[in-house]
Amino acid sequence: MLRLALILFACVALMAQEGHPMSGTWSGDWGTTPLSRSHLTLVITWDGKAISGLLNPGPDAGKIQSIYLDVPTWTVRIEAEAKDAKGAPVHISAEGKLEDLGSIHRTIKGSWQQGEAKGDFRLTRD
Repeated sequence: MLRLALILFACVALMAQEGHPMSGTWSGDWGTTPLSRSHLTLVITWDGKAISGLLNPGPDAGKIQSIYLDVPTWTVRIEAEAKDAKGAPVHISAEGKLEDLGSIHRTIKGSWQQGEAKGDFRLTRD
């Protein structure tokens, strides 16, 4: 009986260390067609009150202005500012569904709009 209690305690402790379902580094792509894709990396953090993050970290990183997670439907909405190929600012709006919640490598799939271009995206948590 003690062994079972210790195993259950260890499982709960491991699950608690994972944190917020959105926290972590997410990578994937977006595009207007299956052949026209652009790489994406999002680094998302949870400070205990709010979700925040960066889009494509590095010298040309974009600040994620807002990330909203609707827990009952597991819908994610992202608003961000980035730079286009010429360095001009461009607004990004995305909405997707958080899937594979039981997996450490969960996914988000949905629609992506960058400036006037509309397409879809898929991200996987690393």
